[in-house]
Amino acid sequence: MALSFIIRKYQDDDREQCRALWRELTQWHREIYQDPTIGGQHPEDCFDKHLATVGTDQTWVVVHDSEVIGLVGLVFKGEEAEIEPLIVSKGYRRKGIGTKLIETAVSEARKKGVKFLHIKPVARNENTIKFLYKQGFQNLGHIDLFMGFSSRPWKSGLEIFGFKFGY
Repeated sequence: MALSFIIRKYQDDDREQCRALWRELTQWHREIYQDPTIGGQHPEDCFDKHLATVGTDQTWVVVHDSEVIGLVGLVFKGEEAEIEPLIVSKGYRRKGIGTKLIETAVSEARKKGVKFLHIKPVARNENTIKFLYKQGFQNLGHIDLFMGFSSRPWKSGLEIFGFKFGY
């Protein structure tokens, strides 16, 4: 049986559930990078900062049985837009929700006439990168290079232009 859900514009009543989704995303980043300090003590505050910066006009939520289980936003910068954030609660992944959120963002970006739409998943989030590739994000526009000064362990194995990188 298919999961029933709706995608709608963010409403002020969604705030606490969206903050919980942001905490969940931060916890995932902590796990994949083995770094409990990512996001600080109150990562949900980053959701508030995000909304204060970009507003609520370009933020959509996924609702299932009155529970917010997903979130997507668009940040417009001139003729470009960035998908930020893209979150689907862990228990609801692989049910088509992320695809519908991406479709919503792509549709809205096209309506606004942007020339480029981009998204910046963390490098170690392999499943998300594979998912985004299947959704059409198949061009590299920027690469963030890091020099690590912490004890965070880096995986090896990525190669670009004949150089090996940790991620």
